[in-house]
Amino acid sequence: MRTPTKVLTLASTAVLTAAVATATPAAAVEEPSRTAWAPAETAQIHPGVQMYTEGAQCTANFVYEDGSGATYVGYAAHCAGTGEATDTNGCDAASLPLGTRVSFVEGGSLVTGGTTVGEGTLAYSSWLTMQQRGETDENACAYNDLALVEVDAADVGKVNPSVPFWGGPVALNTAGTAAGDTVYSYGNSSLRGGVEALSPKQGTSLGTEGEGWSHPVYTVTPGVPGDSGSAFLDAEGNALGTLSTLAIAPLAGSNGVGDLAHELGYAQQHGPLSGLRLVPGTEPFSPVL
Repeated sequence: MRTPTKVLTLASTAVLTAAVATATPAAAVEEPSRTAWAPAETAQIHPGVQMYTEGAQCTANFVYEDGSGATYVGYAAHCAGTGEATDTNGCDAASLPLGTRVSFVEGGSLVTGGTTVGEGTLAYSSWLTMQQRGETDENACAYNDLALVEVDAADVGKVNPSVPFWGGPVALNTAGTAAGDTVYSYGNSSLRGGVEALSPKQGTSLGTEGEGWSHPVYTVTPGVPGDSGSAFLDAEGNALGTLSTLAIAPLAGSNGVGDLAHELGYAQQHGPLSGLRLVPGTEPFSPVL
């Protein structure tokens, strides 16, 4: 069973330049057109749920809607990748196509496949979009790592947009982070064998890199394979980004978090989903360990 988390090596960082980002950061979150979400305490599809794509396990970040009212759950574009874990350049890395089926799962581990609680279809991939456009911005190619899975109509009633344990998101972070800022996350790697106490993570941002496209962070515990795609919140509960990489150098053990404002802005500008927006959580942000 593959549990993707891209590995960012020292060599791969050499491609980064000061190129200007091609995506305009997304506008602040809009009110959703849907109002009847499943209760947070019983919802089966939510940020933090496990997502399986042809055997590869990742973690959901946030819930999104488009102008038609269709519901999407986000994870990392590399979760549908077909290459090596060290393939970090989304402009040339291989990926499964749009239309690929994805399962939402509870309780997946190394010894059990868990229980499938819903199904969806890969509807947007930043990797595929950048390749189709012939993207040349090296920061976008290195850090734009967002995919969206449309939830099957039969399963939309199981969805709640709140991040487990922490609550939120309150809105979309459009300002990034500075070194020392507190961040929060919720991973759900199958490698942890269902130990839920290890899913909530609190940590510190190391700042911003790639012209605003990414935030290196340290958390306790660090994100591991299977946590890929999981949500990151800032200190106010705003949606900051999505887990993309696990570094082995130069900041060993740190994680690279793709900036959601940039990633969502790119999807809004270049993707096929009209009126795409982040959905706020129904539960208040409550950062108490």
